[in-house]
Amino acid sequence: MINLTIVAGARPNFMKIAPILKAIQNKKQNGTKIDFRLVHTGQHYDKKMSGDFFEQLNIPEPDINLEAGGGSQAEQTAAIMVAFEKELIANRPDLVIVVGDVTSTLACSITAKKLVIDVAHVEGGIRSGDMSMPEEVNRIVTDSITDHFFTTSEVANQHLKSVGVAENRIHFVGNTMIDTLLSNQDRFISPAGEMFDDLQEKNYFVMTMHRPANVDGEQQLKALIDAIMTGTSNYPVIFPVHPRTAKNLEKIGIKHPRLRMVEPLSYLEFNFLVKNAMGVITDSGGITEESSVMNVPCITMRNNTERPETVTLGTNELIGTDPANLKAPLEKLLKGKWKSYKGIPLWDGKSAERIVDKIIEIYKL
Repeated sequence: MINLTIVAGARPNFMKIAPILKAIQNKKQNGTKIDFRLVHTGQHYDKKMSGDFFEQLNIPEPDINLEAGGGSQAEQTAAIMVAFEKELIANRPDLVIVVGDVTSTLACSITAKKLVIDVAHVEGGIRSGDMSMPEEVNRIVTDSITDHFFTTSEVANQHLKSVGVAENRIHFVGNTMIDTLLSNQDRFISPAGEMFDDLQEKNYFVMTMHRPANVDGEQQLKALIDAIMTGTSNYPVIFPVHPRTAKNLEKIGIKHPRLRMVEPLSYLEFNFLVKNAMGVITDSGGITEESSVMNVPCITMRNNTERPETVTLGTNELIGTDPANLKAPLEKLLKGKWKSYKGIPLWDGKSAERIVDKIIEIYKL
């Protein structure tokens, strides 16, 4: 019998764990002696940022919610570690599975290793090379103590090999977030409300912005939105506003007749919009993966990416954070000259099955 503890804390984690939980449940029903406890750290505690995902993706209710949301990154990390240590002592697993690169990933991997419990990192090995990003610190620290790495790309494999990780600990499985995308495409739903009622397929843009380089400076944020509105011709721009961005937008008082600022959307609603959009303008890593697989043009306002395969094989273009850089790619997009998705190896909807099969092999069930 193997007992797993699976950790989720923030919005991107939920898409990544959903297919893993389903794959474990399928194995369990077929007689494999495998079970899990699902731990929600509470890092994202807003319903739109977490609660909707459990309902829409059919994720079972967590066995425990550590309720460690709020505070600075240091406060949040400490709160998660204290609460997770108690959870592991009370319910000691054979393996802790962490996903992605959020604060919960870092905090829970450290806590598990201090208690001499194996750690597996789903999405291990990805790197942006940008140490100003909290996520990059989380990735590097987590990967420095991880026992098994479930990777999304050959680039991630090479990053791990370059720092001396043995090949028998690197397991190239693909991308579980794409498992979730592909299994839910038929369930996408149009958001309700007057902001969405007149939208027509391939006749609007979707934008998301949340990184400090883009949204923390008032002048930068204003220049960015001005450039987006200038470059998107007469098309509506749907902007689900991240909580940190909302505060700065209020200060600036930005308004534009084609800019539709809306509350954060649920998974099924947001991806409906992306799938049917003319293009996406973002600074999110995960959205570059989803838009690529759905063959939707994607412009990323960042100087680097930890997902280079979305640029080389996907529909993503990295243009930096200077708003002036938007003009040329938007002109190309509007002319219908954007590149198409070429296909990324193992992003086929079966990554979670490969993860669970490998765990069963490792632990000789």
